Amino acid sequence: MSETQKQSRKNSSDSNPWKSLGSPTLLWSPTSGLPLQDGLYTDARFPVQNMPIQTDVVWKRPKEICPFPQFIADGATRMDICQGELSDCWFLSAVASLSLNPSLLNLVVPSGQGFQQGYNGCFNFRFWQYGEWIDVRVDDRLPTRNGQLIYLRSSNKDEFWSALLEKAYAKLKGGYNALNMGFPHEAMADMTGGVTEEFMVPSDHRKLGSFLRPLLQKGALINCANSKGSFEKSNELGILFRHAYSVTGLETIKTTVGSVELVRIRNPWGKAEWEGPWSDKKGIEWNKVSAEEQRRVQRIQQEDGEFWMSLADFCQNFETMEVCHLSQDTLSESGIIKPWKCTSHHGQWIPQQGPPQYSLTLLEEDDDPSDPELTCSFLLALMQKCARQRGILFPVALHIYKARSERDASQLSLVLSTTKDLGYVQRRELVFRGRLAPGHYIIIPSTSEANQVGEFLLRVLTEKGNKTKAVEARGLDSSSVTPPMSPRLAGLPPVNEAKDLFVKHCVKGPYCSPLDLYNLLTEAIAKGVFAGCEKKLSLEHCKSFVVLMDSQGMGRLDLTEFQALWEKLRKWTGIFMTFDKNKNQALDYLEIPAALTAAGKFQSFDMTGMGVISVNSRQFLHMTMYN
Repeated sequence: MSETQKQSRKNSSDSNPWKSLGSPTLLWSPTSGLPLQDGLYTDARFPVQNMPIQTDVVWKRPKEICPFPQFIADGATRMDICQGELSDCWFLSAVASLSLNPSLLNLVVPSGQGFQQGYNGCFNFRFWQYGEWIDVRVDDRLPTRNGQLIYLRSSNKDEFWSALLEKAYAKLKGGYNALNMGFPHEAMADMTGGVTEEFMVPSDHRKLGSFLRPLLQKGALINCANSKGSFEKSNELGILFRHAYSVTGLETIKTTVGSVELVRIRNPWGKAEWEGPWSDKKGIEWNKVSAEEQRRVQRIQQEDGEFWMSLADFCQNFETMEVCHLSQDTLSESGIIKPWKCTSHHGQWIPQQGPPQYSLTLLEEDDDPSDPELTCSFLLALMQKCARQRGILFPVALHIYKARSERDASQLSLVLSTTKDLGYVQRRELVFRGRLAPGHYIIIPSTSEANQVGEFLLRVLTEKGNKTKAVEARGLDSSSVTPPMSPRLAGLPPVNEAKDLFVKHCVKGPYCSPLDLYNLLTEAIAKGVFAGCEKKLSLEHCKSFVVLMDSQGMGRLDLTEFQALWEKLRKWTGIFMTFDKNKNQALDYLEIPAALTAAGKFQSFDMTGMGVISVNSRQFLHMTMYN
């Protein structure tokens, strides 16, 4: 029986259940439908071997850790999330944000589970995968050392929902080791089905409040980080570098000298707080706030990982924010502002059939008094399916055309395209925010090259869900629409121009030596977007490039080998430019994993799509020395 079942099938019977899994002590229970060992469920399929910590680990059930365990004690809150020895703050910050939405948390962490009546050692959780909610079942054995949990734990030592949720997510991803390092938006998408945008924190703090308030009112989940320093080292005021925090609130606080806007932040470690103005430790500013006002905003002066700071300090200490937008389908809380309405389309790129097309009808403009233009806001999210199993992410883009009407798409004119600013990008999910006047439009998701085969999920989020709709287009002539191939800023010239450089510099014959390659690369780089970087190029680099492509072992490249190398160099520089978000000609810490993923070095070995690879010594040498 599959450990991850679609939610729609969770109550269906299984005609081929496990019987014994090869263990004489593992018996099948006809009443619960579970393999039991000593009367308790044992998950033989959890990848125990993928553990970052192996020494002195003892797997214990909660009843072996404390005498009176509880699944949830006094409600599931952000205070139940304290990081252990895994570097999975990206996951924990998403869980902390999730805990602010009880209805959504109940969807991920089903109620009615516990250690009392009906307890059999089995716990169920739900995660969102490509538009559907699936069940993940785990047993309650948790890794401990000296009787203490090694990984995620609650501040209440008798509470275990958060530790078991972490185990279920580890199973979904391929083991605890797969949770080491990541981005909050990955976990937020898996636990909410939301669409995540990335933003740079504005330098002007006066814009931050108006930016955050409507997002929080719509129920958006927000995380923030500072990527300036060394991993999880802190600045002089206690903010950790390259560490994910949750934005959990925004309040206007009344003081004896006036009002001030403060933002509430939580560190998933459950400790290590901000030490500047308005902090728990040194925030003398709170002396000007009445006890009643402090109770109103639920301010607690203790080392719990939660703290308040001014908007100005937030802008000075954080660089990036990830905002996960929720739709009406997942956000049932009644907010001040209506959340997005989401329409999903499962589609595919099929050779010889032209690009898939979808119609978008915008009927009513936004209610934004600060916006003089009468426009309708929307979000498009294009997610490639099974990218890990394929071992490749296609460069993709989104294009929007104006149509005469919903039924008449005979004459289309391009109005928006992601290629204008981004080109075709290699990402698991491409998110695009747009505004257009009311009218009828056609959305076309495309790949950079024709005849590529792949599946995708296109989600259309609209501000006024009751007035706006997105439906699949019918009866359109695919041959009449050609997605624009916008000129893309390239790090190196195309192959035909490189051939001219080959002829110019390889004067001793139709071969390119390392010195020839050094000279022509120096010229090509100096004339392109990486001008100045040619000074960092060395002859040793060029020798390595030649060895990489020299099939004859002659220490030189013929024209065919040179052209193949040039295509690789263009691909690598293109990926570099795509993920160098701040255009400083260097990949920051948070940019590196996405760039490596786009390069396909990990996915080519991750054939199961579980996020974990196993390589032998030969493969390791090939990956590190010859790629």
